[in-house]
This record gives sequence, C-alpha cells and structure tokens, in this order.
Amino acid sequence: MHWGTLCGFLWLWPYLFYVQAVPIQKVQDDTKTLIKTVITRINDISHTQSVSSKQKVTGLDFIPGLHPILTLSKMDQTLAVYQQILTSMPSRNVIQISNDLENLRDLLHVLAFSKSCHLPWASGLETLDRLGGVLEASGYSTEVVALSRLQRSLQDMLWQLDLSPGC
Repeated sequence: MHWGTLCGFLWLWPYLFYVQAVPIQKVQDDTKTLIKTVITRINDISHTQSVSSKQKVTGLDFIPGLHPILTLSKMDQTLAVYQQILTSMPSRNVIQISNDLENLRDLLHVLAFSKSCHLPWASGLETLDRLGGVLEASGYSTEVVALSRLQRSLQDMLWQLDLSPGC
C-alpha cells in the first residue's frame, strides 16, 4: 500500500519542477476583474438603484462606509463585514455576491502574501445582535443600503489597487 503512494509521488516528481508560480500581476488583474463582476451583479439587482448614496438610514451605522486610504488589511476587514451581513440576509439576490466576496478575500490574501504581509483572517462584525434586529425590522432597506455601500467600497478598492496598497 505504501509502495503505490511512493510510486505515484515519484511519477509526479519531475512535473513538480516545471510548475511555475502565477505572476502577481495576474492575481491583481483577477482581483480587479472580480471586483468589476461584483459591481455588475449589484447593478443587476434593480432595487439597489432606488436609494441615494447620501441617504441616511437609522440603525444601519454598522454597515461600513468609505475609507480614505485602503490597505489590504482594511479591504479584507471591510469585505468580511459585508460578507457576514450578506450571508445573514434572507434574500436570495445576494448569495452569489457573498460567494464572490469570499473569493475576493482569498485573492487579497494572495496579494498580501506576495508583499510579505501577514494578513490575519478578519472575522467581520463582533456581534450580530444588532444585525438580526435590523433585518427583522427592515430587511429590504438593509439589503439596499448594504449593497449600495458595498458597491461604493468596491469602486474605491478598484481605484486603490491601481495605487498598489500597503499591508
């Protein structure tokens, strides 16, 4: 039984020397493409266009707004919060967006690793108590505001990625 595993490994050994690392520019391009895809998905949800970006909604202050300078760590933290908010929503509109955010966070971690940054996995909100109450009281408004703010945050991240953000 051990000989089969050993022979299989030895058979693959020469191929392991020819494997090349993915260029970091490709990872950055994939990250930008995924951000644009998520923005398009948000645009495709028609009711997200009904809320002004400057509109204030009481009780939704836990949803991140814009940050002037985004580091890779801050981007990951922001995406973790949005991912947690989206996975808590009953709407089926946001499932794919939440999955995309997980993939986007993975790409940010690869970018951070390429810069020798230690990027701990952000966990999102410290507590979901407030989120649960807000979702029960105004799930539709929460979804619209969260997606609207996420879209603006993603546009900022796209811009920041061109500036080669720090850790």
